[in-house]
Amino acid sequence: MALIAYYWKGNYMLGIVLGLAMMVNLFIANFFGIIIPLVLKWLKIDPAVASSIFLTTLTDCIGFFSFLGLATLFIKYLV
Repeated sequence: MALIAYYWKGNYMLGIVLGLAMMVNLFIANFFGIIIPLVLKWLKIDPAVASSIFLTTLTDCIGFFSFLGLATLFIKYLV
């Protein structure tokens, strides 16, 4: 995706921001994909029923804010 963004707009910083945001989202999804079911099991809630809702919401929000946060940090290089 980062390479496509680079070739599409011709701006390497856009590719870097997109690639970093995707990596942050991947690591967060992996981390919370382990933590959320363990916490739900500890709370005696069936993880198969509830974990997908929490995980999807959390990764979507963090992915959205990580992309916007990185774009805000690198805005002077993106314009």
